[in-house]
Amino acid sequence: MIRTWADDTHGADEVEPHLIRSRHYKNATDDDGNHLSAGVERDVPWVAIAPVVRAIRVLERIVPEGHLLFDLNAHQFQSKHRKTGSLKASAMRIRIEDFVAWANAEAIVQGLPGEVIPSDPHGRIGTARFRTLAWHIARRPGGLVALAIQYGHIRTALAAEVSEGYASRSRGGIHRIIDMETALAVAETAAGLREHFEAGGGVSGPAARRALTQAASTPRFEGREVKADFARKLLARDGAVLYDNPHALLLCLYKRDRALCAKGEARDSPTPDQCVAGCGNIVRTDHHAAQLRERADILDKKAAHTPQPIGDRLRTNANRLRSYADDHDRTRITRQETPE
Repeated sequence: MIRTWADDTHGADEVEPHLIRSRHYKNATDDDGNHLSAGVERDVPWVAIAPVVRAIRVLERIVPEGHLLFDLNAHQFQSKHRKTGSLKASAMRIRIEDFVAWANAEAIVQGLPGEVIPSDPHGRIGTARFRTLAWHIARRPGGLVALAIQYGHIRTALAAEVSEGYASRSRGGIHRIIDMETALAVAETAAGLREHFEAGGGVSGPAARRALTQAASTPRFEGREVKADFARKLLARDGAVLYDNPHALLLCLYKRDRALCAKGEARDSPTPDQCVAGCGNIVRTDHHAAQLRERADILDKKAAHTPQPIGDRLRTNANRLRSYADDHDRTRITRQETPE
């Protein structure tokens, strides 16, 4: 049972990790071993992404101050008697079904039939059916370490052979979960690049043509079940796996012998927080160029209110980002310029 609150240090829409601090009640004791009914704050915060923070903010407005986010009395309206604790899994399942019904009715009223949530062939949707957040956390700079600390097993980030059991917290091991989420994200990234190019968008970078070729042959994940070895086979294709790195505003068609982030090591995937300009694996789209200029404008605004040494550094970084965008505009290739 956890009472949670989010850290707004960076704001809910920033790319930096968000910290969720909470109190736990199970095995909460004082120095003498006495149970503490008020609970104690967890030693390390949870790491989350922006949608989670926004969801917590909504729940905090629903429940009374100091109550659990999923407090029984605040959410289970049909109950005639006051109870303690949080919603049970069965109640959460009913709430999910009610939300689906409401969302579908709202989509019809608004004339958006394409937004209707289809019925699930596998039955009711419970909390265990939600896709894990592990991949979203692990793919950010320092994310795997944050994930390891979050789940109380730092060796997860250090040795796969030791941490595959994931401290008995997951039947399949966290690496298997992350591999599957990564493979699905790779398929989505390739599909996004393919659609961008087919719609007339531009692509640039040393690996641009290779990326377009691989995107055309990468399987698209459309919500159907995939085989257990889907992730292993997809991620094992050296030089044919397209990763998204929103932190660096680029795509990476990772190939070990060209990867500057690998620094001579035999790594099977890129290191997002060590991306190096000029790497032969870089791919950028028109969207990345626009985002580079937006980030440069933000740095210039910060520089205007910052002491000179730091301000000069911010302006230098802004100019560097704009030069990347200019390089993209100058070297971009489009479908019209590519022979069939």
